[in-house]
Amino acid sequence: MCRKRPKARQFFLFNDILVYGNIVIGKKKYNKQHLIPLEEVQLQALEDNGQYRNGWLIRTATKSFAVYAATQTEKQEWMAHINKCIEDLLRKSGKKPVETHAAVWVPDSEATICMHCKKTQFTMINRRHHCRNCGAVVCGPCSSKKFILPGQSNKPLRVCLDCYDNLTSMKRDGNKALAGNNNKPANSTESSGEDDSGDDEETLKDNETHDE
Repeated sequence: MCRKRPKARQFFLFNDILVYGNIVIGKKKYNKQHLIPLEEVQLQALEDNGQYRNGWLIRTATKSFAVYAATQTEKQEWMAHINKCIEDLLRKSGKKPVETHAAVWVPDSEATICMHCKKTQFTMINRRHHCRNCGAVVCGPCSSKKFILPGQSNKPLRVCLDCYDNLTSMKRDGNKALAGNNNKPANSTESSGEDDSGDDEETLKDNETHDE
């Protein structure tokens, strides 16, 4: 599932990677092939919804997206084979599953107005943007902030105002907790009693015309 509409993709499953690419000529030639390390993958089944049937989510730290098979049997077989390869790979490597995954983007067609302010209507002038943290479709003013999302990029990425506030608050709380720990004497065993607690099938380019 791409930002605008579903597109056909061919998938190839190996012991340690999942490869997919565009079908170009007679299902025999592929381009824009992408490799996904299986140790980063988490699957989630999707309920059938109208025309979207036999689907599941492929989640990774850098990108997450929905995939739809032709039949329910094909869906179950693909999910079973992928999960089996993931389990075998993690067991052999001794690694733990990745816990943080990129958000699945809401398709453009599912949002005619900004999902944040609920007011701005999208037009040729008022373009759609996606929050890199939650995947919502938002207008420019509601996504004017940027924040570094380590799993996705080392550069600040566009996020909606709600996510920016939440991420900033979490970072601030984390810094306070770290500062508090650094100020404690090395031999101190006392507690203060306070409990500080502190996401297109291709990577989007900022110069695309309909979204960024």
